[in-house]
Amino acid sequence: MDILSIIGILVGIGALLLGNLLDGGHIGSLLNGPAFIIVLGGTTGATLLQFPPAVFIRSVKMSLWVFRPEKQNLKGQIAKIVGWSTLARKEGLLGLENVMSAEKDLFTQKGLQLLVDGNEPEVIRDTLEVEMTTSENRDLQAARLFEAMGGYAPTIGIIGAVMGLIHVMENLAEPALLGAGIATAFVATIYGVATANLIFLPVAHKLKLHVLAATLAREMIIEGIIAIAEGENPRNIELKLSGYLHDTNRT
Repeated sequence: MDILSIIGILVGIGALLLGNLLDGGHIGSLLNGPAFIIVLGGTTGATLLQFPPAVFIRSVKMSLWVFRPEKQNLKGQIAKIVGWSTLARKEGLLGLENVMSAEKDLFTQKGLQLLVDGNEPEVIRDTLEVEMTTSENRDLQAARLFEAMGGYAPTIGIIGAVMGLIHVMENLAEPALLGAGIATAFVATIYGVATANLIFLPVAHKLKLHVLAATLAREMIIEGIIAIAEGENPRNIELKLSGYLHDTNRT
């Protein structure tokens, strides 16, 4: 569980509500159904128009990473790679067949399969890098969906404000209806700017960090498998891969 994500949402929204209360306002003044429908519905509609279904579905699945990110246990992975190297030196590459069948990660399993099949290091690297790049691009596109929502929300909020003012102008002769129109106008702007800067954009950037962390872990796996294919000493492999532990983007 990513506690910072929860704290961030609570602090951000809490600061707005507390500031409103200290300024003499009340929470009820920020609750407006029409403004909510305009901003959320308009933002969602524009986003659906921009992105294909596959990206949208992927973004929904990835949104869970904000609170429950996929852990990248680089230390544990390095230990596994060193173990594979030691086994390969003792029993040959075919000795990794049992390891390959027990590996749950499909990317790692594919790398071990290429290794056991006796492919040249460059062939292994090219094959795995294609898959790594494709996966990274797919997930970055999904993260950009939230970035797009962060761009649309403030603009839709302004549209909601203009619609509210139009409603006000249409009812100048009926003072009782002016309050609702003005409230929708200003609250729609707040909804648009607040959701963009407190939710959509932070979520997009956090997801990008998780995507980069996953790519880093796969880069390390590639380097480890290539080192095994080239017959490097297990100790040297461990020293080489330990450099990945210093990256600040890993989870």
